[in-house]
Amino acid sequence: MTKITPTFLQTNNPAFVKILYLSCYKNYRSKNCYYSFNNSISNTQLTSYFYKMKYLFVFLILPFFIVSQNLPYTSFFTGDTNNVSPATAYGICLMGGATEDDNAMRWFLNRSGGGDVVVIRVTGTNGYNTYLFSSLGITLNSVETLVIPSVAAANHPYVRRRLREAEAVFIAGGNQFDYISFWKNTAVDSALNYLITTKKVPIGGTSAGMAIQGQAYYSAAAGSVTSPVALNNPYGSLITIGNNDFIKHPLLKRTITDTHYDNPDRRGRQSTFLARLFQDSSVAFNGIASDEYTAVCIDSSGIAKVYGGFPTYDDNAYFIVPNCINPNGPETCSNGQALTWNRNNQALKVYQVKGTATGSGTINIKTWQNFAGGTWQNWWVINGVFSSTTTTLGLNCNTAALTEQTNSTSISFYPNPANERIILNTSLTKIQIVNSLGQVQREYLETDVLPIEDLKPGVYQLLLFDKTTLTIKKLIKQ
Repeated sequence: MTKITPTFLQTNNPAFVKILYLSCYKNYRSKNCYYSFNNSISNTQLTSYFYKMKYLFVFLILPFFIVSQNLPYTSFFTGDTNNVSPATAYGICLMGGATEDDNAMRWFLNRSGGGDVVVIRVTGTNGYNTYLFSSLGITLNSVETLVIPSVAAANHPYVRRRLREAEAVFIAGGNQFDYISFWKNTAVDSALNYLITTKKVPIGGTSAGMAIQGQAYYSAAAGSVTSPVALNNPYGSLITIGNNDFIKHPLLKRTITDTHYDNPDRRGRQSTFLARLFQDSSVAFNGIASDEYTAVCIDSSGIAKVYGGFPTYDDNAYFIVPNCINPNGPETCSNGQALTWNRNNQALKVYQVKGTATGSGTINIKTWQNFAGGTWQNWWVINGVFSSTTTTLGLNCNTAALTEQTNSTSISFYPNPANERIILNTSLTKIQIVNSLGQVQREYLETDVLPIEDLKPGVYQLLLFDKTTLTIKKLIKQ
């Protein structure tokens, strides 16, 4: 047995060190041993002790448990203590809870550059260390789990330093209100935002660790809320939403996430969260949600991929956008009244993507366009009752990039007034018929013939989209 002198070892309890019976084998994983305790005794004492133990057969156990009766945090460390600074790639890994998806975790770890990964949590132990360090086939310098159960722990210099040295941070599951209570406006908060905006490392999280990563978040300060309770009163005591005061991912601006989406059904409650945010801020927020065992991984350009076990398992992610046809806010969203957000049965346009081993379904969340590999749904709420249906009509809110024309002669149609159908002089990318309230009554794609016989008589706007131009015409339906 070859003795290796510890690189760093401090303790106020030499007896505890002896109880550990630690011994290092030369070249074990090509890593040095690491121990950290509180206060200090001399390395000479410890070196002497380990030398005396050289004939004792002891197994090296990683990670080592960093212990102190005086420290407000707990650390579990695996790997090399030497700090490294490899190149990293920013990204966000959002997991819906239950068991982590291995392919998503590999995506996350690969963006760390093989550096130091830090897992943070309020309760629990070292369950992630071996999994991340040696079970996924990605070479890392180290994995450290920091249990941070108080504001004092969150502001401890060691916690601050280790987070800022990290090449990736993963937020474990737990109670998101603990994370808000103990970490917001602390060194943990500032370190996470430094890693996002300056150092640009990947940030991941599962369950509560996903729930806190949007600009807006459901804090669960008064306990968890179910969909029926939320829909019955959007301002009930259990609807506690924070906004723009914690983790600040530029890619998750005006976004709120939700997790465990299929256990139980949480579509109604996230619809309520979005309605509240719209009502309170007069700004439309988007939603990202994941079933359990499903992950949404977003790279620095905004391209989101969905990982999961489909087709063996029905793993889904949902990308939720308020319909962009004005007016598009909730019709009734007030304290003591059931939510109504209907908008012609299409208040929310939702893109459902199956999670696969390769992350084949994608969406650009920087622009909330370029949807691929999934299916569209419409969601709406009437008097607290949630409803949904599949649809072939997707979201197209990119009208800001179009040149609007009202007197164009290049596009025409007849007859007007019309009864059964109207005929265009050219086939267009998209045509919408909109009523006086701004509600889309009909939508047509890639056609020049528009059946309207079941449209109610009245005056409408005809929105005619081609690649570069939005032409608006008046239509009279007899």
